[in-house]
Amino acid sequence: MIRLAASVAVRHLLARRRQSLVSLLGIVLGVAFFLSISAMMRGSEKDFLRRLVDNAPHITISDEFRNASVQPASVRYPHGAVEVSRVKPQTETRGVRGYPQVLAYLRAQPGLRASALLIGQALVTFAGKDVAIALNGVVPAEYRSVSTIDQYMVQGSLADLIANPNGILIGDELARVMSLRLDGNLSVATTTGQARTFKIVGLFHTGRASIDGGQAFVALKRAQALLDRPNRTNSIVVKLDDPETARSFAARIESHIGYKSVSWQEQSEDLMNTLLIRRIIMYTVVGAVLVVAAFGIYNVISTVVLEKQRDIAILKSMGFRARDVERMFLVQGVLLGLIGDVFGLALGSVLMAGLMQIRFKFPGSTDTVHMAIDWGIAQFALAAAVALAAATIAALLPARKAARVDPVDILRGGT
Repeated sequence: MIRLAASVAVRHLLARRRQSLVSLLGIVLGVAFFLSISAMMRGSEKDFLRRLVDNAPHITISDEFRNASVQPASVRYPHGAVEVSRVKPQTETRGVRGYPQVLAYLRAQPGLRASALLIGQALVTFAGKDVAIALNGVVPAEYRSVSTIDQYMVQGSLADLIANPNGILIGDELARVMSLRLDGNLSVATTTGQARTFKIVGLFHTGRASIDGGQAFVALKRAQALLDRPNRTNSIVVKLDDPETARSFAARIESHIGYKSVSWQEQSEDLMNTLLIRRIIMYTVVGAVLVVAAFGIYNVISTVVLEKQRDIAILKSMGFRARDVERMFLVQGVLLGLIGDVFGLALGSVLMAGLMQIRFKFPGSTDTVHMAIDWGIAQFALAAAVALAAATIAALLPARKAARVDPVDILRGGT
């Protein structure tokens, strides 16, 4: 019966070749545009997340606590109406206490890499120019495993800080503004009154002005001396083999060590929500293309049902059941959907390959950017499934109408 239904469906479609071809073309174009646009949008989203995840720590542990300290009076009298106002905390040297033990705990976790940093504000001076920067004290051998800074080095490398403890890495934008070059000297002063002259052993370019013009890296021991924080760090950065587990890892780490641990998902929660809304809008728009194409299938099959009512009546009088008739017309929509999927996916792949060849440069940017395309199988499967579902639903309504045809009325000439 299925073979017979398919045979009748093909004959009906071939009987109205022009209309069937137009409907098929609508599905092909719908699938192609759905696939290429969704692949482009998903590709840009994945590229953005990759840059966000790869270039930033998966978890950042800072030298502060998530909640403020509870007043001693509140601890002593939890149910009493007691409050001590204007309490000034004791002055202390900030930092992660016992950070070597914290690092040992972190490195004992599978699939995790960690490095301690000391970050502070500094003023760099050269030829009468003063620029405020963020000074990062790092252990180069450890920091390489949790950072992508080596990928952005245009001169020198992070390893040069090992060979030259008095070395400093700065961004090429800072070097340009201050007329600095590799192997030049740079004076760095901090708010503690300490000052030191460093040798520039490397230049990096990330393409982000805030980093290229406002960040510098030195050896951890030198930063501790400059910032007057001996044996202290105020940040620990963590990289995971699986970035998606960062939120659960951060909660576990914070509960164990007490210090505030922020995952990249928590730090970028507003961006994640924006990407979700963007994805919903994108699928709604490209899905509308297939809905419009489905109306062409509905129109073709509805016309066939009207023209073939006498044939339907004869088939029913020969013993065909209503669901057999319904299946015949439903198969027409499925065939158009399947053929449209095959050619649509092929055309969509060609469009995707063409989009990948596009190169453009934003005004004021020195980097050439290309279109990021997601070639994941999920995009192809989604485009094919949505198109097939739209074609099937479009054929279902006229197919049910055909199944309800009364052979007695038709054969007697009734309406």
